[in-house]
Amino acid sequence: MKTVKARPLRGLVLAFMAAYAMPGTRCEGAAKGADMNVELPRGELEANGVSPSRLLEFVRGLDAEVDSLHGFVLVRHGRVVAEGAWAPYDADTPHQLWSLTKSFTSMAVGLAISEGRFGLDEPILPHFAADAPADPPANLKAMTVRHLLTMTTGHDPEPPNDQWAKTWKTTFLAQPVPFAPGKHFVYNTPASGMLAALVERTTGMPIADYLKPRLFEPLGIREVIWWKVGDGTTAGGFGLHLRTPEIARFGQLLLQGGEWQGKQLVPRSWIEAATSRQVPNGDDPNNDWNQGYGYQFWMARHGAFRGDGAFGQFCIVMRDQDAVLAVTSGTPDMGKVMQLAWDKLLPALEPGPLKSDPKGVRALGRVLAGLTLRPVASVSKPAANLVGRRFRFPDNPRGIGRIGVGPRKGGATPLDLLLGGRERTIRCGGGTWIRGHLPGEGGLEEPVAVSGGWTAPDTFTARIAHLDSSFVDTIRLVFSGDELTLEQEMNVSFGPPRLPDLRGRLEPGVGR
Repeated sequence: MKTVKARPLRGLVLAFMAAYAMPGTRCEGAAKGADMNVELPRGELEANGVSPSRLLEFVRGLDAEVDSLHGFVLVRHGRVVAEGAWAPYDADTPHQLWSLTKSFTSMAVGLAISEGRFGLDEPILPHFAADAPADPPANLKAMTVRHLLTMTTGHDPEPPNDQWAKTWKTTFLAQPVPFAPGKHFVYNTPASGMLAALVERTTGMPIADYLKPRLFEPLGIREVIWWKVGDGTTAGGFGLHLRTPEIARFGQLLLQGGEWQGKQLVPRSWIEAATSRQVPNGDDPNNDWNQGYGYQFWMARHGAFRGDGAFGQFCIVMRDQDAVLAVTSGTPDMGKVMQLAWDKLLPALEPGPLKSDPKGVRALGRVLAGLTLRPVASVSKPAANLVGRRFRFPDNPRGIGRIGVGPRKGGATPLDLLLGGRERTIRCGGGTWIRGHLPGEGGLEEPVAVSGGWTAPDTFTARIAHLDSSFVDTIRLVFSGDELTLEQEMNVSFGPPRLPDLRGRLEPGVGR
């Protein structure tokens, strides 16, 4: 385990967008010394009761209706029967899970309870006496581990999610608790942070280190990237990065009641409780976020349960169908992914083996092989004298000092930038994606892919896909005489997706 600086928005996105400043940990080689023969076996679709033609409808639905999917893995009867990745994304790059992290925090809590480190119905306040108010109110005194797990702490609204501040636990404990804990559901990411802090205080180690021999190594998770918050505690409610196949293996572990390759990794009783409805959280029978909540797990329609994270990170476990669906994406419409799973995927899962369908298998294979995030293609020639010009910007929070578009060469157009005082060149694929890395914080390199082209005589457009997260930046450079307007928007965001425009001027003596 080595500690590094990590950010939700790193590299180029750090320059182009307002970045969060959160240190993190990267645990490299988390599975060293473990038996790496832990990948789920592959299985044929028809032999495992999956209709290739109906599954193709699900994949086409994802491709056409969700912007944008990054990858998925479908497991049936313990075997991987289908998987796909939308280029430039792949199955080998760890992906930010956002709140799907909470379900892994739940596993750490269950293991710690099974080891007698604290109790499910134990009040949390004695563990955080130094962070608590001098005269804590009765409802705060009554708050237990169970209440943190079920999001029934009694808060309304959710406490401020300022976990990058060193005093975030003090802030959490200082919030009014207007309801008696245990009855009132309010989604509460800081409560998940308190669970991680509790595990770390009672085990004396980071939560990633605690889970390493107990969960990560047995599941063959090769490395663990998990952010830390302002006081050095691991972020319990977000910040874990895993590969899509690793999410699928986690889901299969849950489906098997915590058993993996003949060994009980997590107590079966904890899995059953965590993935069962513990509290109500709404009354809309058609809303997958109103089906009840367990211990950091959502209940879902059709007898399923799931962990999920912002912008479409899913571990969906379909108990009645003996199936697991793992998804990574960057979409503002998570409900669309769930609806497609129920409308298109469930009908593809038959109770018994099906007749061989080689034609359907081939059609599905062709579609899976051609999945791609839509790149930018040049549809115009640039106006005269725009190529090679460099434009300088006034000081700005994004650190963009200068930018220019170079001549196309070898299928790529270079963007030459001065970012944070450093000269950088980004190669933009025309009608395709060019993968690369951008310098990040703490020595990390951020994997990205870029496409770009002239979308009008006076406009160069680039898309920058951050391959380890949900974010895709769309940058438009609009030229007008000696002036340049930089427009930028994100596919998904926790705030406004469109950033304020930046206006630059042609550098004197350059490109005239």
